[in-house]
Amino acid sequence: MQLQSVLEQRADTIPTSPALVCGERRLTYADVERSSNVLGHLLRDAGMLRGNRVAIYLENSTEAVFGLFGTLKADGVFMMVNPTTKADKLRFLLNNARATVVITDSRRLPIVEQAAAGVASLKAVFVAGTPTDATDVCGRRIVWLDAALADDSRSHRPDSQGIDIDLAALLYTSGSTGRPKGVMMTHHNMVSALTSISQYLGSRDGDVILNVLPLSFDYGLYQVLLAFEAGGTLVLERSFTYPHAALSTLTRERVTAFPIVPTIAALLLQLDLSQYDFSSLRYITNTGAALPVPHIAALRRLMPQVRIFSMYGITECKRVSYLDPDEIDQRPDSVGRGMPNQEIYLVDANGARIASGVGELVVRGSHVMQGYWELPEETARVLAPGDLPGERVLRTGDVFRMDADGYLYFVARTDDIIKTRGEKVSPREVENVLYRLPGVAEAAVLGVPDATLGALVKAVIVPSENATVNEQDVYRHCSQHLEDFMVPGLVEFRPAMARTPSGKVDKKAMVEPSATANARYASVDA
Repeated sequence: MQLQSVLEQRADTIPTSPALVCGERRLTYADVERSSNVLGHLLRDAGMLRGNRVAIYLENSTEAVFGLFGTLKADGVFMMVNPTTKADKLRFLLNNARATVVITDSRRLPIVEQAAAGVASLKAVFVAGTPTDATDVCGRRIVWLDAALADDSRSHRPDSQGIDIDLAALLYTSGSTGRPKGVMMTHHNMVSALTSISQYLGSRDGDVILNVLPLSFDYGLYQVLLAFEAGGTLVLERSFTYPHAALSTLTRERVTAFPIVPTIAALLLQLDLSQYDFSSLRYITNTGAALPVPHIAALRRLMPQVRIFSMYGITECKRVSYLDPDEIDQRPDSVGRGMPNQEIYLVDANGARIASGVGELVVRGSHVMQGYWELPEETARVLAPGDLPGERVLRTGDVFRMDADGYLYFVARTDDIIKTRGEKVSPREVENVLYRLPGVAEAAVLGVPDATLGALVKAVIVPSENATVNEQDVYRHCSQHLEDFMVPGLVEFRPAMARTPSGKVDKKAMVEPSATANARYASVDA
């Protein structure tokens, strides 16, 4: 089964049922299928071949949904790019994937123009929004989507040559080297993950999922797939920046499922929720970082009828575990046991299985990625030989404790990747940006535990002699060059870095501010 089948099957069987609500737009399955078909033909007209990559550089929108399904229908591979990505990183992603097409909007077109100049593989740029007189981007043709999608002559389903072992997506995730890595997921990988998640959530016809998470975050992306696989409705919001607006939508649309991260939970608990009707809400899910136990207790008091799923997953296999809501009062700090159709176990430092205790989590199953795009050494490091001949299993890099009943409790990561707001941040990537700021002699980036965000990104800076760099300079510079979730929320200036006896920077010693530190918290939204 190919991934686009979750849409096509519903378009064939329940074409007039509501599929997608986004702002003022309300689309049926037939509407989404039609626009995705047209876009698939347009991509092929632009020279896209089987297996070519398409970068979808958009906020949550109907066009983003059309883009991912249109790419699949054209036998392509989609890449969801965070809409706050800046030109330098966009150029890297496009070059790394050798993208053929970028789908964006008129607001982001200037950033695409900056990035596209150095991307030889690019053939066309598709742009949503109000057209201008522009006809090309650095010599590549512009296709203005609003007009192009109105062509009913192209609304039939494109012929597909693809099969389920073909790549469906490149999901870029932060790496310890400071360069994003493209996680290669086939149709089979993604359908397998989707099937298991849908099974334990108890997805059903008529589900209405409110998604405020970016589609560039795989947790947000899978809400589209879960809604369509169930024959339900996806209510797509751009963010949770305006909580009252999102909760009003939840009430109005009779939402049954609400995926969150700890940041959203913290914001919810600061509001007067008595004015909203949660009677239709059947479950809440949480992943990206553990939901603090006090937040779980508060949500249980406020919404006693709502089932809360605490979950754990990583991009390399999408999802690993979930805690049955019936267990949440007894084990609120656990992320549960393995989901259906997979095996999980712990290994010690030598890679040997351990029955219980503390060890690195290993995952085997059909949802495990194929590897990192064109990074064979990185792939070999995490996809290790399994116990059975010829198999490869995923070394997650996360240390867990497993109790006698098989329940998992997160302990630590084996690398220094920071998980904040449900996203992964490479300290090296942020440090590379900080070193480009005049006045910075040394920089170190680390995660500070935070009940709301999971972890707060902290930058420790040693200024150059006579430098006048300050916190606002750091925040402004990072905001210009990094996605919003990577921007440090805490900046600390020190006369010297803390170091280990061997002379290495000791990040653990700098979690707490020094007596002489000059620190500030930057504003962080959801």
